[in-house]
Amino acid sequence: MSVLASFVLATAAATPASTPPCAPARPEQLRNELSPSQGLERYTDLSPAVREALVRRIDQLRIDDLVMLSRAGVNGQYRYDDEIRHALIGNLLCDRLDLSSWKATDEASALVFCEGDTCVALTVDGRVLTRLSRRKPDAFDALAQALRIRPGGPQTELELPPPAAGTANGWARQRLLVQTRAGLDDKALAKILGPHGGKARRIGRTQVAIVDLPPNASETAVAMTLARHPQLKTAELDMRVSPAMTPNDPYMGSEWHLVRINAPQAWDTAQGAGIKIAILDTGIDASHPDLAGRMVPGWNFYDGNADTSDVHGHGTAVAGAAAAAVNNGIGVAAVAGQAQLMPVRIADPNAYAYWSTVAQGLSWAADQGARVANISYSGVAGSVSVQSSADYLRSKGGLVVVAAGNNGIDEGITPTASMIPVSATNETDARTSWSSYGNFVALSAPGQNIWTTQRGGSYGAWWGTSLASPVVAGTVALLMSARPTLSGSAIQNALFTTAVDLGTAGRDPYFGWGRINAGAAMQAVLSAPAPDTQPPAVSVSAPLNGATVNGLVAVDVGASDNQGIARVDLRVNGSVVASDTSAPYGFSWDSTRVANGAVTLTATAVDAAGNAGTSAAVTLTVANAALVDTQPPEIAIATPAANAKLAGNTLTISTRASDNAGDAGIRQTLYVDGAQVASGTGATLSFTWNLKKASAGTHTIQAVARDAAGNTAVATTSFTK
Repeated sequence: MSVLASFVLATAAATPASTPPCAPARPEQLRNELSPSQGLERYTDLSPAVREALVRRIDQLRIDDLVMLSRAGVNGQYRYDDEIRHALIGNLLCDRLDLSSWKATDEASALVFCEGDTCVALTVDGRVLTRLSRRKPDAFDALAQALRIRPGGPQTELELPPPAAGTANGWARQRLLVQTRAGLDDKALAKILGPHGGKARRIGRTQVAIVDLPPNASETAVAMTLARHPQLKTAELDMRVSPAMTPNDPYMGSEWHLVRINAPQAWDTAQGAGIKIAILDTGIDASHPDLAGRMVPGWNFYDGNADTSDVHGHGTAVAGAAAAAVNNGIGVAAVAGQAQLMPVRIADPNAYAYWSTVAQGLSWAADQGARVANISYSGVAGSVSVQSSADYLRSKGGLVVVAAGNNGIDEGITPTASMIPVSATNETDARTSWSSYGNFVALSAPGQNIWTTQRGGSYGAWWGTSLASPVVAGTVALLMSARPTLSGSAIQNALFTTAVDLGTAGRDPYFGWGRINAGAAMQAVLSAPAPDTQPPAVSVSAPLNGATVNGLVAVDVGASDNQGIARVDLRVNGSVVASDTSAPYGFSWDSTRVANGAVTLTATAVDAAGNAGTSAAVTLTVANAALVDTQPPEIAIATPAANAKLAGNTLTISTRASDNAGDAGIRQTLYVDGAQVASGTGATLSFTWNLKKASAGTHTIQAVARDAAGNTAVATTSFTK
């Protein structure tokens, strides 16, 4: 069953009672759980190569677009082929998608997969598979005229967020990731998510939140809607990612890679002592003799507990490639043999993880003091949510290293400054045939036949960018231990400038800046100049000086620095109201929290060395409409207790009240058996009543609170004399 099985082509329970007039030659297909290849068989004019390419793209969920099928067309970018009237619905190849029966408002969301100009669209519920073509400028008009539908009428233009480059494993159902503007509180976020039934869970101290959706929600449709919201930076599907490593013959490996990157030369200076490397993976075998003794507490984000034992084996191999002990007389050695290892389990027992668990793990590791984080999973560099968590770790002086992937293709991921994506090289310094590449690759490192630790205490040779990544992460720890006060940006710069340039001069898609050279990078770190003293440049780009604002105000800030920005603080009348650690720097400021009139906004950017730069002031006029208070106060009778049996000469009646607009505006009134006996203002009221006047039996006390807006609340109790 393909990975598309979660939503594609439901199984028919039995052969239809009557044979459809267009029954296929092979009626057994009517019972099949139809695969994409079966669904495409009716397009006999397609070449085998095109058909196979489409099947592969569908099976790997390599989505080109999301469209709305309608009578009038397909978002104006595609056209229906004639086959649209014989589309595949459910399991019947001959069922018809009869457009003439559609109402003008009928639409169906569909995923588009293309090979050249040939495309197919599959509805997200898996019930319709139809063929499309990239339309020419006049094709839509001709179709609309034939159907007597006005162009631009019934179809809805949608913009799909860029496909999840580097991922081919689907996404989490009923779950999204959003990145808010800094300062947007939980109440405001809940209001944004309310129409979609979404519930948010914040990830640590970042601006990223996991959004849980109701069962009937479409993740793609909600993500597209939220991505346009002015108070959200991004919204994306929670993509499933796979490990970027495969086990190889345990007797083929050697430690050739350590010599190739000049690690022994760097070991003369430091070996990673005092630096915590967070391994975001399947867990680590903490009892392995080459890893034991240097483990620090971790966390299991899959099960929500502290059990970080390795449930698969991938994590132990990755950990060994980064920090297996050096010079201990057993097993293997790694680049940073004295570094500490922090196990952060993000994966299920099959080693699959999601962007959400990766982002959670990064944020947690940053707060636990990790200076380096390694993520040996394909596709994580393409997530803006993971990038935000990586920026958070970088703001604390750390660096995040990730695997480029093992697909042997250009992953199409946009370059990021948040992480260091790593491709793999072999013994001859060539890029391995299976290593992914693209403009996002920053460095390359050995990733073939790497001898490392295995779960259970053994050793073996492994290959994959999953190995190349921890080789770089270990090198980062090595450099940080040599100069712990040097910024993460300075460490990264040393890696980039000393790398062995293997491809086109400068940075290229296959090797990035080149294959790492730990020995040369160590020399660069040791000779790095004195700490940076240059402050960042910062400016408020929106709103403009002199603007009049109200409600939630979107504030945009631009900041740059020679060593990188750690965070940007937004100040209102001199007080910090929010901080952002992830570019582009954007804030959500609630102007209702200040009085109407003039206010001053400034932004302060702080770099990795602690230098601060402040923007020119922006003066705004706040003009919020007066709010009508409709919320009643709260009141309770403190004494006597409900249904108390009393005796004696006096009774003390006391109350407590509160109001959203302030307790000073509350007026309280007390009644006994309907007669007013006392009144007062404020949060409390106490009155001593002459009990001798009361007759034997049950009596009622009523307390009424009224706020300044006239809203009232009542509390009632009774006692028996």
